[in-house]
Amino acid sequence: MEKKTALVTGAASGIGFAVAEYLYQQGFKVWASDMDISAAEAAVSKMGASQNDVVPTKLNVTSQDDIDTVIAAIEAADGHIDVLINNAGIQHVSPLEDFPVDKWRLVNEVLLVGPAMLTRACLPLMKANNYGRVINIGSIHALIASPYKSAYVAAKHGLIGFSKVIALETAEHDITINTVCPAYVKTALVEKQIADQAKTHGISEEEVIDTIMLAPMPKKSFISLEELCATVGYLISDAARNMTAQTMVLDGAWTAR
Repeated sequence: MEKKTALVTGAASGIGFAVAEYLYQQGFKVWASDMDISAAEAAVSKMGASQNDVVPTKLNVTSQDDIDTVIAAIEAADGHIDVLINNAGIQHVSPLEDFPVDKWRLVNEVLLVGPAMLTRACLPLMKANNYGRVINIGSIHALIASPYKSAYVAAKHGLIGFSKVIALETAEHDITINTVCPAYVKTALVEKQIADQAKTHGISEEEVIDTIMLAPMPKKSFISLEELCATVGYLISDAARNMTAQTMVLDGAWTAR
């Protein structure tokens, strides 16, 4: 039997690395992409995988040329793509009037336009094979808002709407698209957010964690990478073949308030 294939964006670190490693351990051939090819190669080495099983791949999700090149390479090598994990992320924290225009646009290009164009590129292969699983890594900020994160919140809210539309457009096929929305996961990106928010609010990093990040969350804990990987595992399983257009929220009851 042919291995199923998965493309993971932002796979060199954080959530992307954890999900790429998980899929490799589940027997997938993984295309582990990052805009920094050296970082992608280091990630594959860290997994202890061969580059035939986990392929380090250069992919800037804001570049249509990169997207077209990577999908063509997957088609040539494997003939199919089964799972797309739209994970690549960027953040910038600033009041809107001080938000650099180019940075605002870049956040939306990475978090919303990139996933849309990657999904667009993958769908012909998925439809030809009558199988596909698209999982967008969203955020609690796809459901709620925080000050100083206008670009990030707008993009993540848009990702949910985008997923619903594509679920309708692919309903006649065995293709699903869902968005996983965790509260804060302790990754390098979140560590940077903690430092940025401390600077913006003029408080310590410990106070950011206690009074801003985890204050609205009844369970008062960061979401683990293991929880995220298990959620991805469910969404790509046969048991979830009719789970589509859904928002899977891992938030410790945050949105119940």
